[in-house]
Amino acid sequence: MAINAMRSGLLAVGMCLTGTAAAQTVISIESWRAEDQAIWDDLILPVFEAQNPDIDVQFKPTTATEYNAALNARLAGGTAGDIITCRPFDNALAMYEAGSLAEIGSIAGLSNFSDVAKAAWSTDSGDAKFCVPMASVIHGFMYNKDAFAELEIEVPKTESDFYAVLDKIKEDGTYIPMAMGTKDQWEAATMGYTNVGPSYWAGEEGRLALISGDAKLTDDVYVQVFEQMAKWTSYLGNGYQAQGYTDSQNLFTLGRAAIYPTGSWEITGFQENADFELGAFAPPRKDADSKCYISDHTDIGIGMNAATENKEAVMKFLEWTTSAEFAEILTNAAPGFFSLSTHDIKVENALAQEFVAMRGECEPTIRLAHQILSRGEPALGNQLWTLTANVINGSQTPEDAAKEAQANLDGWFKP
Repeated sequence: MAINAMRSGLLAVGMCLTGTAAAQTVISIESWRAEDQAIWDDLILPVFEAQNPDIDVQFKPTTATEYNAALNARLAGGTAGDIITCRPFDNALAMYEAGSLAEIGSIAGLSNFSDVAKAAWSTDSGDAKFCVPMASVIHGFMYNKDAFAELEIEVPKTESDFYAVLDKIKEDGTYIPMAMGTKDQWEAATMGYTNVGPSYWAGEEGRLALISGDAKLTDDVYVQVFEQMAKWTSYLGNGYQAQGYTDSQNLFTLGRAAIYPTGSWEITGFQENADFELGAFAPPRKDADSKCYISDHTDIGIGMNAATENKEAVMKFLEWTTSAEFAEILTNAAPGFFSLSTHDIKVENALAQEFVAMRGECEPTIRLAHQILSRGEPALGNQLWTLTANVINGSQTPEDAAKEAQANLDGWFKP
């Protein structure tokens, strides 16, 4: 009798719990950042759900290399999540134009983002918005503070300072001046050409001039960046041509190289693996009288699956992602991925703070080829990988690399 009573009690509890669960709206987030599972599960979603107990948000990522194909298949099959984590520019734009991403311009909190931030997830005309800007990564240089102290080196501010530092490190011989290889090609362009380039083409001014047709890649300001890449050759150490991305990471975190051209996305991994103090500095100015520019690249947005049956819950969540509360949680939970909002937030990680402080000193821009200029074949973004690696390897001159890039762009791009 007692057992039956217990069973009846458990059944009643189960029915109560089932009823509670049924009252909740369950929505899921598609993402390519599987490594962020704990961040979302433990730090971000509990805050939103505490304020919105009627909504259960589930983070369901896919491996980064499989994300685009898997997401498109789920969208086509009607099984994709309610919320879509958006890559910038053409990838997300194609999903919007295909009807997979909803227009979300009515979200009031979008006023908390700059036009540059919103451009990554807007139509070319800017009339439609389809993802909330979420996070950017900032390009620059990391350095071994212990090595700098040992060699009595000051952080460089200008181009001449930068090469003086590299020369001193090379002359001493204890450290490889810079850890970067050309085997994988992409880092040559991403951490080389488009890292220091904005100081030459004046950031957004030069990027937008290429899109409008008022500038060409054969203009001096773009060729000069290839010339800088050619100057890097003697500072990369022996065998850099066979050195892949992970090789460069290891050289730096093991303390064998003094400087690493990179971006803020490396913060967490490097702090876990390096046993020395890390510092960061902005890409050097051309000279003391020149402006400082950084690539504060729009990296991650978040939008609504146009086919979701839970639009009200999704819009409530997206509105929350425009808040100062979300901006601060995200920035501190994932050091190196900085909120794109204009909210004044406290950055707790000291190295992340060094990167974000660059925003106060330098004018922001984004990677040169990511908007419009990589829509044809060959895509300018991918072509710059090869051309920059060729210039560093000495197999192509800066002038020839610039001519090839412009010739191929002329083949399909009409301003």
